[in-house]
Amino acid sequence: MTEGLRERKKRQTRQYISDVATGLFVERGFDAVTVAEIAAAADVSVNTVYNYFPAKEDLFFDRSAGVVDRLARWVRGRHQGESAAAAVLRELREEVEAVSPRVGLIPGYSAFMRVIEDAPALRSRLWAIGQEVQANLEGALREETGAAADDLMPELIAGQLGWVHSTVMAVIGREMVKARDPREVSREVLVLLDDMEDLLSERVLNYAVRGAE
Repeated sequence: MTEGLRERKKRQTRQYISDVATGLFVERGFDAVTVAEIAAAADVSVNTVYNYFPAKEDLFFDRSAGVVDRLARWVRGRHQGESAAAAVLRELREEVEAVSPRVGLIPGYSAFMRVIEDAPALRSRLWAIGQEVQANLEGALREETGAAADDLMPELIAGQLGWVHSTVMAVIGREMVKARDPREVSREVLVLLDDMEDLLSERVLNYAVRGAE
């Protein structure tokens, strides 16, 4: 559908407020910046900020909606004859090989990560986002396989695939904090992904193959 003028202005306003807030957080730290200061810097009211972002943490993790269903989307979009694990590994490899900002491979990411490291509230929110990713993935696996409510396999498989994803993201974050070249980190993480795939059992690697009987 074509985006209307009203929707576009709202999206642009939301993005502008988030960008202003992120700049202040990077410059001064998350805890040192108030919502009132963000509103003043963005030339909007405090109520306007809260209309777009219910919590202060939302200003920093403004793109988390695209993250929490990432693994579930990859599983649902897997190819014919491809398992859930194969889809997740393929998508991760493609993102890492492309040196994608979506996995944190971007110059300046170190400043973003330092803000998180220095703010307990952001670390807690990041953990909560990880739990959402896991829950959405498990839900997708249950739907895709028709697993019964008391079947633990979707939960176990989600745990394994979540481990792969969270480890990759953690390693990228750790290395990018050192202000390293994203391309160099990309090459190392591709090797890590190969090692992690070798650690997964055949049962995990062959779970939820699309088109399988």
